[in-house]
Amino acid sequence: MAEKETIEILLENAIDWITQHLYLTFGVLVVLHLGVAWWLKRRPLAVWNSEPLKVSEVCVDLCLDLEIYIYPIKSLRGSRVSSAVATKYGLKYDRTFMLLKRTPTGLQNLAVCNHYIMTQFLTSLTAPTPTTPGTLTITFISPSGPTVLPLTIPLEPRVTSLETLDIEMHHSATTAYLMPETYSAWFTTCFGFDVVLAYLGENRRDVLFEELKGSGEKITFADCAPYLLVSATSLDAVSALLNDEDGSDTDAGEERGKEKGKDRKQMDITKFRPNIVISGAASPWEEDFWSRLLIRHSTPPSQPIHLRLEHNCVRCRSINVDYATGKKAQGKEGEVLKLLQATRRVDEGMKWSPAFGRYGFWGGGKEEDARISVGDEVLVTKVNAERTKFSWKLH
Repeated sequence: MAEKETIEILLENAIDWITQHLYLTFGVLVVLHLGVAWWLKRRPLAVWNSEPLKVSEVCVDLCLDLEIYIYPIKSLRGSRVSSAVATKYGLKYDRTFMLLKRTPTGLQNLAVCNHYIMTQFLTSLTAPTPTTPGTLTITFISPSGPTVLPLTIPLEPRVTSLETLDIEMHHSATTAYLMPETYSAWFTTCFGFDVVLAYLGENRRDVLFEELKGSGEKITFADCAPYLLVSATSLDAVSALLNDEDGSDTDAGEERGKEKGKDRKQMDITKFRPNIVISGAASPWEEDFWSRLLIRHSTPPSQPIHLRLEHNCVRCRSINVDYATGKKAQGKEGEVLKLLQATRRVDEGMKWSPAFGRYGFWGGGKEEDARISVGDEVLVTKVNAERTKFSWKLH
């Protein structure tokens, strides 16, 4: 009984104190509320989501089409693969070849943003086996170009007898190897002007983001980073723009798409040239704030892969191309860059260019190469409070 009376007295005293100190009590509650909100904001996004994200792409008609891409020759169409070896330099075989144009003043880098015809080359990888070397087959499909048989080249050419040449991309230079004239002649026929094919071999380029200078980060013929990751949810937002929707409500856009059926336009994810497409994000553009990813292989004991997402990928006019013709697309498909510029100029480092996707770097220290496969789980383990700023001086 005495214990009960003591508790009642304590409660009465507490109520009296709170009544006499309402402002102080209110202030304490506000501080607690803000503290909890801050803690929730700093929590990894993966903790918020009950389901991990997936390495995938959601396609028209609601079929799941899981995709990973390798682009063996820079600016040509990529190869869709079910799995790939991830390394600190990117996916194995990604952007290890490059095309250059011969001009009176020297060799000039070829890029799809200036030569839409590069979208008319399909690439297909055949991985090496213990007894056979790997090969790369290129097929030219332009409806207005010459008819040529597909070209097959070694996936990993022997370089001991090849001449070398110097190549610079975005102020980052490297040495490469000049492939045999037979291969260059095939590309010359397709392009209609003199072209050479270069192979990177074991050489690499320096990464020139201000924050990463001197870090030892190296890349292939990829523009700025070893990996490019995009979100299928954000792709839906771009498709909404092609269908006179604002892109903010992807679920509503999906319902309208069901009603319109085949009339609904779908943005081709390959025009953004990603290595990894991730599905499952709750809303468009949340990847702008992703900082660290953990990719967990679906079939252990393969080790997990850690990636650091350091910068946004800003876009150029190559996303306006029509893959069927190799020319600028008609209608809104030919104005995708302009449509994105209205709402996606979100990077202070590149104020005039819209952002789509995130550049990724190896994040596991001395992690060994590991395999990434369709269906792997992707966990967002760290998010940024603000968007990152693009700091590579490209021009």
